[in-house]
Amino acid sequence: MTKLYQNIVILTGAGISAESGLATFRSSNGLWNNHRVEDVASVEGFERNPELVHSFYNDLKVEIQKAEPNPAHLAITKLQNEYPAEISVITQNVDTLHEKAGNKNIYHIHGQINQAVCLNCGHILETFGDVDTETVCARCGVAGMMKPNIVFFGENLLCMDKVETLLRNCDLFVSIGTSGVVFPAAAFVQTAKYYGADTIEFTLEPTSNNFYFDRHVYGPAGKTLPPYVDELIKSASKS
Repeated sequence: MTKLYQNIVILTGAGISAESGLATFRSSNGLWNNHRVEDVASVEGFERNPELVHSFYNDLKVEIQKAEPNPAHLAITKLQNEYPAEISVITQNVDTLHEKAGNKNIYHIHGQINQAVCLNCGHILETFGDVDTETVCARCGVAGMMKPNIVFFGENLLCMDKVETLLRNCDLFVSIGTSGVVFPAAAFVQTAKYYGADTIEFTLEPTSNNFYFDRHVYGPAGKTLPPYVDELIKSASKS
């Protein structure tokens, strides 16, 4: 491998967080941490019972704070620190393990667990503390209008203009721990490939997006990604 990349985009999904012990969002039984997804991750669920939704995410904050980055997260940090390219991370995960691992240029398209947004004025509160129906917005002073800054079903993804630019300009697209069935993220590889990027996926098993990837690496990303990163860095030193 002698090609030197200029712009690398890394897409991560629930699989990379699962290796740190966090439950995946899409499970076979339709539950997320023992709750119906419709109750805690939909606009209708929040409107119906905001107390339940706030309680769920407050508890999830505690769980996420206990989790530690795994070797796959740390491999991304190493790549960003040692490979001479612009490297961005697009994540579908609401946890902050990328930040905890020291990753940079992170775009949370599904939102972040440690944020709440005021539905009255748009102010974003950053906290790992509890947020509830009594929380007062620091900007507008209105209580009871804070919503977890999580993209619920029925809402638009975040940062999509930036993501589109990144996908059009990248020359290497790396997918890690994502099923390839959730749109529009499942189509990111198609966009990157259309604009000429090399594509590689790291998954436990083949995905429905197989056709669009030039290379497939199967197994836990914590074991498969670090050797690939070392390979990239080594190749850059020879270029």
